[in-house]
Amino acid sequence: MPSVRPEIRRLPLVMLFWLLVQFLLGMAVNLFVEITRNHPGANPPEYFGGVVQSVTWAVLHGPFLLELHGVLGLLLVLGAIALLVQAIRSGPRSFAIASGVGAFSILAAGFNGGSFLNYDQDFSSMIMAAFFAIAIASYAAALYGAPASA
Repeated sequence: MPSVRPEIRRLPLVMLFWLLVQFLLGMAVNLFVEITRNHPGANPPEYFGGVVQSVTWAVLHGPFLLELHGVLGLLLVLGAIALLVQAIRSGPRSFAIASGVGAFSILAAGFNGGSFLNYDQDFSSMIMAAFFAIAIASYAAALYGAPASA
């Protein structure tokens, strides 16, 4: 079984840490932030354009905790893509697959966060939480499936 370089092997642990921080920020937003229903991107006629407008508004003009949650979400997407590229290049197939599922889950959670901003539907928040849990499980599996180099 191919081994994973130590600097790459640590990346799923880094992702797990930041996902937990993101979870706590999301809970703080849920409990303490009132998101206006009349922001750019709210109730859009077209989903993806609305997500872009809503997330841009949240990151640049939203309440502080929502700004942090949005910025960290975008950084998590970038980190997930970077880890996936490294996993494909240097790791065993199980490490790459787990990293891919984690990256997909983070992206899906982000789109459902954007959907929540667009339409204010609780099921979008529930789907976001479900994909968060899948991302956590995926990166834990990546840690398990990444044997250290000799």
